[in-house]
Amino acid sequence: MKERTYDNRLPTINKHFVYFFPQKLRSIEPMHVQRWQLKLTKTLKPSYVRGIQGLFSLAMDRAVVLGLAESNPSKTVGNVKKQKSKIDFWTKEEFEKVLALIYKDDYYQHFTFISLVFLFMTGMRIGEATAIQWSDIDFESGILKIEKNLYYKNLDDYRFVETKTKASDRQIVLDTDTLSLLQEWREVQQAVVKTDFVMSYNGHPTQKHTLSHAITRYSSLAGVHRILIHALRHSHASLLISMGENPLIIKERLGHEEIETTLGTYGHLYPNSNFDVAHKLKGVLQFQTAPQNNADLPKNQFTVSY
Repeated sequence: MKERTYDNRLPTINKHFVYFFPQKLRSIEPMHVQRWQLKLTKTLKPSYVRGIQGLFSLAMDRAVVLGLAESNPSKTVGNVKKQKSKIDFWTKEEFEKVLALIYKDDYYQHFTFISLVFLFMTGMRIGEATAIQWSDIDFESGILKIEKNLYYKNLDDYRFVETKTKASDRQIVLDTDTLSLLQEWREVQQAVVKTDFVMSYNGHPTQKHTLSHAITRYSSLAGVHRILIHALRHSHASLLISMGENPLIIKERLGHEEIETTLGTYGHLYPNSNFDVAHKLKGVLQFQTAPQNNADLPKNQFTVSY
């Protein structure tokens, strides 16, 4: 797996697998897994519990392969029922309320402003966005190249890594408003610090916690619900859907490998699509029924009287 994935999963494993640490692998039975599962569901969301148990099940599968356990008790118990999570996002109006409270004449707030706008208007994953350098943006054509991710461990340990999937390598065409705001930020930024990173105020790429704190602060001031950084990606998709954009275009901008991912994630945001289709179908068929019988069809017990 990727190093970032490993770093993200390790604390979860150390925190929740400790339940089984006193036991030997061969002594872990389905009842133990069931009790552990019930304990987790008392305080954690079902989707999170599913992820934790999925990791545990992978570990037990490996234990079976290595001859350290005879069977996987997690598979015997089964995972908690999957529940479709609600997609959280900011509407255009909510995002505008947040932007209205940011004072751009302050250098750090200007950095916060451009970072939030960049994420909202592109739908990039945070790792993709923090990896973007000025050379990745063609201001003449408006094309933004997304070809790398940023692995950020700390201020002294960060580097470029490959993107999440093959489809994540893509190009996004930026609107002229966003391009203008980026050019403005580049002039302000370069007067303070020389850096290749777009989302940087100190010469180093930003980390997600910096923007997370900004979202917490400004959402509270604006009186809108707080969202996670990843929800800015959902916000971009929601904006495009509200504009009636084609799902295939949304798929390409977000870098999904399959259209099913796009529709499965955001399909519920098309609440009136069924009614729109019905409206468009009205009057599609143009016809007149025959004025006389042109087919001598056989009668049956239900039609003999007609």
